[in-house]
Amino acid sequence: MDRRHFLRALGGATVTAVLTPEVAQAAAQMSQAGIDWQAAFADLEADVPRTAMKRLHGRAPEGLAGSLYRNGPGKFRRPGGSVEHWFDGDGLMRAFRVEGGAATMEARFIDTPKRRADAAADAVVTPGFGTPARPGARVRNNDDVNAANISVMPAGGELWALWEGGSPIALDPADLSTRGVKTLRPDLAHVPFLAHPRREPGGDTWSLGVNGKQALVWRLGPDGALKSAEMLDLPAASYVHDFSATATHLILVLQPWIQDRLVTPFNQSFSWRPELGTKVLVVEKADLSRRRIYELPPMFAFHYGAAWEERDGTIRFDGCFSPDPSFATENGKALMQGAWTRQEAAKLGLVALHPDGRATLDPTGLAAEFPRIDGRFAGHARRYTIHAAGASPNAPLYRGVATHDWKTGRSDAFDLGAHQLMEEAVFVARPDGSAELDGWLLAPSVNTRAKATELHVFDARRIAEGPLCTWRADRVLPVSLHGTFVKA
Repeated sequence: MDRRHFLRALGGATVTAVLTPEVAQAAAQMSQAGIDWQAAFADLEADVPRTAMKRLHGRAPEGLAGSLYRNGPGKFRRPGGSVEHWFDGDGLMRAFRVEGGAATMEARFIDTPKRRADAAADAVVTPGFGTPARPGARVRNNDDVNAANISVMPAGGELWALWEGGSPIALDPADLSTRGVKTLRPDLAHVPFLAHPRREPGGDTWSLGVNGKQALVWRLGPDGALKSAEMLDLPAASYVHDFSATATHLILVLQPWIQDRLVTPFNQSFSWRPELGTKVLVVEKADLSRRRIYELPPMFAFHYGAAWEERDGTIRFDGCFSPDPSFATENGKALMQGAWTRQEAAKLGLVALHPDGRATLDPTGLAAEFPRIDGRFAGHARRYTIHAAGASPNAPLYRGVATHDWKTGRSDAFDLGAHQLMEEAVFVARPDGSAELDGWLLAPSVNTRAKATELHVFDARRIAEGPLCTWRADRVLPVSLHGTFVKA
């Protein structure tokens, strides 16, 4: 595999964000709507020590004990220059720990070469997803630009902070301190490891490292040790943020956002080519040379749910689909200017890949993002999808949480209100439960009215009844992207 870093272009002058009339108008509309969401994207200037959260109402369910770890951007602005896209902020690991009916919150920045370089320059000089390289940037390999700010997975007694264009960064789960770049094999140093690996229940973890029309397929054992790393040729140089998997197959959705050059910022390396349609590549885990390709209309998605295979060979998986990548190119950038441009929300849909070669998409019409499942059913037939719900036209992100029942077509949802920005909900199984969704959903939010981060616990089978318990912190943390729960 060509392991030259993705972001080699270092030229270009410092860029200053311009408050255009359109941006100013959008900000004014936010204010008039009474939704002050900008605190959710403000800088955190220092680590947050472990602090008790105040219980607002309810009681923590008996049997709920452990740590919810969440990762996402936490600092965006420096005096000499700032990031130009939400996805480029410094990685910040959060931990919500629940024990004995009480909850605590803490947060610590991930000590990456990127963060150290930008701090030394007192400016964001390192290129990223939507931020160009600036004078003083030093990029020798992928991990020099690794923000470690998207997701997190437990592995071998460590936490791995995940990006999508570099190595995992290992952390200590006890105090969130950074242990360093995780090299899974010396000859594969700095090769990308996606932020959305797929874990088989009680077994191996699969991930990808995508570079143009090639992908490295990572396979790790239950302890996080590397079992194999094989090359896979792709039919298109598509942007791949996530993929799906059944018990026996990997599913890669190759949307028509195509990499046709190599520049900074990275999102400018892609062109939207809807005339190419969407290709879905299905490969066997046991033999990557055995593959099938399906065709779907043009669409864009960041996230997919876990796939499963039915007795007749049909493969199904869900996703949150948009008509184009405008959030990746425009609105993620507008957030850093304090603005939000109305756009069509991603919609939940179910893809079916039929044995005769047909592919179909069954749309629900539901605005949705961050699809999750009961992880005990990963790769196997399931009935439910967990997702963020209640998109607001006047603010970014979502204001509620829901589960969708694919058998009945019904949703069970709760809307926390326009003053809440909900983060991704994570399922936690009840210790003595075995049925699908027999457990709880843990979902943080930013309460824009109280200027505080909250943690909500829902009965996963009775979302519409509202939170069983809610805790509030004494401050607001920037909204995070993805997380995982580790039982005590």
